Amino acid sequence: MKIKIAITDDNSFLIAAIKEKLSFFEDLEFKFSAKHGADLLEKLDDNHNIDLILMDIEMPVLNGIEATEAVKKKYPHIKIIMLTVFDNDEHIFNAIKAGADGYLLKEVNAKDLHDGILETLNGGAAMNPSIAMKTLKLLRNPLEIENQNQAEDIKLTKREVEVLEQLSKGLSYNLIAENLFLSQGTVRKHIENIYKKLQVHNKLEAVQKAQKNNLI
Repeated sequence: MKIKIAITDDNSFLIAAIKEKLSFFEDLEFKFSAKHGADLLEKLDDNHNIDLILMDIEMPVLNGIEATEAVKKKYPHIKIIMLTVFDNDEHIFNAIKAGADGYLLKEVNAKDLHDGILETLNGGAAMNPSIAMKTLKLLRNPLEIENQNQAEDIKLTKREVEVLEQLSKGLSYNLIAENLFLSQGTVRKHIENIYKKLQVHNKLEAVQKAQKNNLI
C-alpha cells in the first residue's frame, strides 16, 4: 500500500522540490498539491483518500495553521506535517495546538522527510532538533508562554524531558531508545504524549477568547 500524500504551499518551486524528494521512494505516492488552505479544503472535498499532508505555514487566503485546524475537524484520519522555513516559537506552538502531527523545516533532505512521514504515520511525531530544543526552552522558561495557567498545564514527566533532550541533539528514535534503555515504541509514545500535552491549552484559550469577546 502506497502512502498517499498531498502538498499545500503557495510556492510552486517548493512543491516541485518536495515532489522530487518524494519521488525517490516507492512507498510514497504524490496525489495533488494546493496553493493555500482554502484550495486544499476544496480539493479534499473531491478526494480525501489522503494519508498525509505536507503543509506550509505562511500562505495567503487560509494559512497552514488555520487549514490544519479545519482539516483535523473534518478529516481527523489525515496526518499533517508542517513544513516551514521558520522554527520560531509562536509558529511551533500554534501549529501543534491546531493539531499538527509533526514539524519539519523545508530544507529537510529526502531521507529525513521519508523517515518523518513514516514516523508520523506510525503514531509518532516528526520533530526536528531545533524544534525540540525550542520546546525545551519554552518549558524551562514558562514566562515566555503568554499565560501562566498554560505553562502549568504543560507538565512533562522526567522521561519525556529526557526524550526531548535527546531529540534536540538530533538523535534518531533508534539511538534515543538505546540511550534511554527503552523500546522504539516507547520513545514514539513519549513523543506523542509530549505533542498531546502541548495541545492542552486549546480549551483554555477558547474560554479566554470567549470571555474577552463577552461571549460567556
